[in-house]
Amino acid sequence: MGSRNEITARIERFNAGREPERLALKYREMCKSPFAFFRGTAHLYWEDLASRSTAMPDGPLVWACGDLHFENFGSFQGDNGLSYFDLNDFDESCLAPATWEVSRFVASAYVAAPSLNLTGAEANELMKLFLDAYQSALGDGKARWIERATASGMVRILLGRVSKRTRAMLINSRTIWKKRKRRIVIDGEHALPITDSQRTNVTRRLHEFAKSQPDPDFFRVLDVARRVAGLGSLGLERYVVLVRGDGGRDGNALLDVKQAAPSSLARVETIRKPGWKSEADRVVAIQQRMQAIAPALLHAKKIGRAGYVIHELQPTNDRLSLKDARGNHRHLRSAVKSMGRVIAWAQLRSSGRQGSAIADDLI
Repeated sequence: MGSRNEITARIERFNAGREPERLALKYREMCKSPFAFFRGTAHLYWEDLASRSTAMPDGPLVWACGDLHFENFGSFQGDNGLSYFDLNDFDESCLAPATWEVSRFVASAYVAAPSLNLTGAEANELMKLFLDAYQSALGDGKARWIERATASGMVRILLGRVSKRTRAMLINSRTIWKKRKRRIVIDGEHALPITDSQRTNVTRRLHEFAKSQPDPDFFRVLDVARRVAGLGSLGLERYVVLVRGDGGRDGNALLDVKQAAPSSLARVETIRKPGWKSEADRVVAIQQRMQAIAPALLHAKKIGRAGYVIHELQPTNDRLSLKDARGNHRHLRSAVKSMGRVIAWAQLRSSGRQGSAIADDLI
């Protein structure tokens, strides 16, 4: 991997050009734990894996999320109105060997083991459960899904918790009334101030985007701020946009408008890949084919030279957190088995598409 100075230089090169304020937040978060560092440096993992003198067995090609780890699974509301537990981050997604995709999740388990109060033997047992569930789900050959009725353990608790949330609750927690107008709360945790030029640009581009939608007035912009969320993507352009929504005092909606960057995994893979119109088109297309049901209002939009992923911030958006699993080995075992199945189902669901292996090669 290299010396500390070499690693620091690689991280700085990768993040060059990002917005200084949010990049500083990223570096601060990465210093909090080995797992946080792992989350924020997917590029190091893939660069080092690709440069190994002893190559990892490739396995069949699959559509991969490209950044599998313990905290890249969560809940969201599909475009059919139901809540699901599934993969929830596709920034690094691309076509890759199945073994590469699974290897990052397994590595994340060992990095996270101290935070979960796991011994080496317990981490080994946990990963055996994960791999057995993954293999069994592939062998079944059917792409299933997890919703509240079929969930168990921590996943069921998560889906039960988010089912009680409403859009009005989310809006009221992230906005305030100021001079008879609703405005986004600038708290430094979820949102940061925006420049006038950024506000004008985002507003104009969303207005153009709205013209192609069934209800253009839903997307009428009321306020804009820079959004703080995630870890690996901190420093890229990202906005939270308050829009009219369905109208009325509690009918407004919040949109996430996020710049899509090239996949770190795709940079080191030599596999021929589709020619996407933009990085945002890549993210949205792969997300739609890997998830059982895509989130509501998921779109790709070109703003200037960059592609942006647009989706609605939902009250049901949440993820499993390591702190939820600490000390509860029964819930942790149930969760990793669910994760193994979700990965297998996503690979089966997206099989036979633009270069990925057919289901028969995965079973």
